Amino acid sequence: MKDKKEQRFTWRMKKKLRVMFVCMMLIFAILSARLVSITRKNGADYEKQVLSQQEYDSVTLPYRRGEILDKNGTVLAMSQKVYNVILDTRVLLEKKDAVEPTIKAIVAQFGDYIDESTLRTYISNNPSSAYYIIAKELQYDQIAPFQAYMTPGSGDYNANIQGVWFEDSYIRYYPNGSLACDIVGFTTKDNQGQYGLEEYYNDELNGTYGREYGYLDEESTLERTTIAAVDGNSIVTTIDGNIQSIVEKYLQEFNDTYKDSYHEGNAAENVGCIVMDVNSGEILAMASYPNFDLNNTRDSSKLLGMRMVDELGNKVDLESETGGYINETNLANMSSELLLANYNALWRNFCISNTYEPGSVFKPFTVAAALDNGSITGNEVYQCNGSLEIGGHDIRCHNRYGDGQVSVGRSIEISCNVALMQIGQSLGSATFAGYQHTFGFGLKTNVDLAGEARTAGLVYTADTMGPTELATGTFGQGFNVTMIETIAGFASLINGGYYYQPHFVSKIVSPSGATVKTIEPRIIRQTISETVSDKIVSYCNLVVAGEEGTGKTARPAGYMIGGKTGTAETIPRDKTNYVVSFMGYAPADDPEIAIYVVVDRPNAQFQADAKFATRIVRKVLTEVLPYLHYPMTEPVTEEEQAELDALNLSGYSVQSQDDTATYDSIEDGNASGQSGDTNVDDLDESQIGSEGVPMDDGTAQDGTDTQEDGEAGDGSSDASEEGSTRIWETFDVDPETGYYIDPNTGELIDPETGDVVGGGESSLPDTTANTPAEGDGP
Repeated sequence: MKDKKEQRFTWRMKKKLRVMFVCMMLIFAILSARLVSITRKNGADYEKQVLSQQEYDSVTLPYRRGEILDKNGTVLAMSQKVYNVILDTRVLLEKKDAVEPTIKAIVAQFGDYIDESTLRTYISNNPSSAYYIIAKELQYDQIAPFQAYMTPGSGDYNANIQGVWFEDSYIRYYPNGSLACDIVGFTTKDNQGQYGLEEYYNDELNGTYGREYGYLDEESTLERTTIAAVDGNSIVTTIDGNIQSIVEKYLQEFNDTYKDSYHEGNAAENVGCIVMDVNSGEILAMASYPNFDLNNTRDSSKLLGMRMVDELGNKVDLESETGGYINETNLANMSSELLLANYNALWRNFCISNTYEPGSVFKPFTVAAALDNGSITGNEVYQCNGSLEIGGHDIRCHNRYGDGQVSVGRSIEISCNVALMQIGQSLGSATFAGYQHTFGFGLKTNVDLAGEARTAGLVYTADTMGPTELATGTFGQGFNVTMIETIAGFASLINGGYYYQPHFVSKIVSPSGATVKTIEPRIIRQTISETVSDKIVSYCNLVVAGEEGTGKTARPAGYMIGGKTGTAETIPRDKTNYVVSFMGYAPADDPEIAIYVVVDRPNAQFQADAKFATRIVRKVLTEVLPYLHYPMTEPVTEEEQAELDALNLSGYSVQSQDDTATYDSIEDGNASGQSGDTNVDDLDESQIGSEGVPMDDGTAQDGTDTQEDGEAGDGSSDASEEGSTRIWETFDVDPETGYYIDPNTGELIDPETGDVVGGGESSLPDTTANTPAEGDGP
């Protein structure tokens, strides 16, 4: 029985399977027939619709990044619309007659970007490709002729040219090349700002991408929906392009004059200049050297002559195999990591990112603090015998022979370290440190520019400042500053005591031209009284106008200005490396603009000469003051008139951007001794002599403002009465350098100031060796 049931089941199952198989075959045959019918009649249309839908389903529309303008409307940075040439081989191959005409047209118009054999090979190997870039970032005039081939109604229209379309995008362009490169910064390919305003205002400058969507409606018609891109806002800066050009011209001229002068390399490791409106905090110009081309930021030729850094950004030892400075040989051998580190050093803004000891430029701050606090009245007279014992150390003046009787005003005029140290003693550490904070030292200015250094750890506090640190600090050694914080604080000394936050942007403008935000000048605090400010102006005027003034060479033709020279020794404290500077302002009787020039380690045998800085200031102001329509206040000599004529300047006329003037060499020659302000950060060991030398950590040792205040070089800082014989004038003269030779020490003495310019032991106390160090980083 069981066998019969199994047989019966098997027979019925087979019958059902046969029926199901026949039915399925019939259904499959019907579907196949229908599919063949659809493919034959409507296949091309459906394929086109599907492909169109894929192409336009999600297309990103680029936005235009906002512009950066100077205060006169000159464009410093803009975004240019460019086009990528795209080939769609699917569309091209749909029409056989289109292949040859299209290939010939592509080669004829874009043959510089792709050759015919490469194009044919790609088309043959990629028949289903929808996106192949033939050429990138072309200007409109480069694609216009080809567009005419594809435009119905155009005289050049050719219906057989198919499969080519143009993709819109934007590239960042800087019309003036390297102009204001430190201020502007640059962007990456994806619109991310790097350095400067481009980075700081990245969110304002960037817009929002748009989107184009495509879909098929019920009738299989392609429909499109577009969400437009939103362009970025533009920013209007306080920078005056004309003043910026003048500043950069003379920084370049300085480098051209002194490059490779004493050793291989640029005229200095860094040179910086800031011009600022003292009554608003607006920066009118800021530049440093070396600079770079914003349109070609990785131009390696710009690295030549720079001080080399290692992969971590630290300066390479000058005694290393590379020689310390970048040349063709070591540039060619750089790894990609080392090359990038040196590019970063190039792109870095020296004026806000590097720190150094200010030297005697700080002396007006010390005097202002003492006057404002009531520690002195301004009527005091101090005795300078060439040094002062403090904390068990003899801290020398830049003039080791002594300045004699020194009034408060004269202490600024001749830059007397001893007088300043005595003023510091009347102030005390706590009060001195408090005023440093009030003036902004150790604090970020919060200037609207990416990369500002922090100096909080590079100044002493009342708790860490001993008598020696106080003494050396009074003349600007032992602590570090940035250029931007120094000029911002100095502006408050001469504008009535009002500290304005320095800034670069005056307003933000929408793509339609409407003002989104106006940035008004912002007073942060009052640092000193107006009465004290007036006294500081009168003292600083003596630096340029006084008989013994150390900054006479800073005076521009036809104008009187005020200011202060500075010199400080840098690390290593070997009496060979100095930073020299000059802080000036104009007009002398009512300051409105300030200018600060810092020369970091000039390329000279004797670096401690403030005239490296004052000469730049003079040349800049000789052009800037007439441009700003300030009337001349001083008689013009025949020599000065010839200089003005050579610059096409007379009265209020403005110099042409193309005019250049030959940079004056420092009076008695570069390598042969030079008198002048010494900045402990940039002087040669021979230049420091008996002047103070900053500690290894960045503090000035013995406190002598190393020649800094000998910085002068233009006036007699040693004699209190005009015409009196100064002790060093009785010494023998070195025939090679023109300097006097101290018979007791053999050191060279500057004939104008009495400063030691070569040899000799440091007069700064060793206890300052643990003070804040020179810094280069934020």
